[in-house]
Amino acid sequence: MFIQLRTMAVQKGYSEQVAARFTKDGPMDEMNGLIDRTVMVNTRGREQDEVVVMIRWESQEDWKNWEKSDAHLQGHRDKKGQEPPAYMISTTVKMYEVQAVKPGKASSSTN
Repeated sequence: MFIQLRTMAVQKGYSEQVAARFTKDGPMDEMNGLIDRTVMVNTRGREQDEVVVMIRWESQEDWKNWEKSDAHLQGHRDKKGQEPPAYMISTTVKMYEVQAVKPGKASSSTN
């Protein structure tokens, strides 16, 4: 499994707007190898909110196929030259190869 983790710091009050952008249907949903997207919001910070998007792929190759896809590239072309919204403070993207997944003993998958 391969995971892309995108962490965005946003001005207070904008986390729901950013989360909505990452939960709407789009071309990524049709890609082979996409497992799921998880969108998490932390509004407990005093000065900013945080939105974390975890995208899980079956493999790094599946993620690369998305990155090279016409739909993904067109999305970037459409936004070329646009300034990010003023409420976006920073974005960090990290990639991870999953080494192990260990479910809890009371997990519903073991019942």
